Amino acid sequence: MFSKGLILASTSRYRRALLERLGLPFDCVAPDTDETRVPGEPAAEMALRLARAKAEAVAAKYPAAIVIGSDQVALRGTDVLGKPGTVERCRKQLRASSGKEVVFLTAVHVIDGAAGRTESHVDRTVVKFRELSDAEIDRYIERDQPLDCAGGFKAESLGIALFDRIESIDPTGLTGLPLSWLCGALRRARVQVP
Repeated sequence: MFSKGLILASTSRYRRALLERLGLPFDCVAPDTDETRVPGEPAAEMALRLARAKAEAVAAKYPAAIVIGSDQVALRGTDVLGKPGTVERCRKQLRASSGKEVVFLTAVHVIDGAAGRTESHVDRTVVKFRELSDAEIDRYIERDQPLDCAGGFKAESLGIALFDRIESIDPTGLTGLPLSWLCGALRRARVQVP
């Protein structure tokens, strides 16, 4: 089925939507990888290890394909912020982030199976939250339902109203897949973009 082609090693609807922007045909395959953090593992290394593991898991099944793996780690100081999953955890994450900076490290690993090449990248985005009231947090969660997003917000949606600023080389990195770097990696893998 995937003897040649492009595969996103992900089930993330956000990453799928980002890759769709490029207008390329691709398939999504669940990588089924363990995403447990290794004790003492630095955040950037964790993101890169998981992106590579996802790409490798899928590439093992489709060795001639170009496979994209990605992972994101959100940090507030040294605290790793996961996907909140519940309204109460989302509320806690946003309260704790109010007035603070959160760093998002988004790793990408591309395997070009036909050429036997791999390359990786880690994008860094800093989000500075403005001071948020409890009422603002509750209104935001109710309207945007960001329970499946690291850090508890959707920057591509109403979440943009929560920030004083965003510092980024590639704004798509914050959403989960840095397309500027990825376009270059795909061109190096002989994929025409655009």
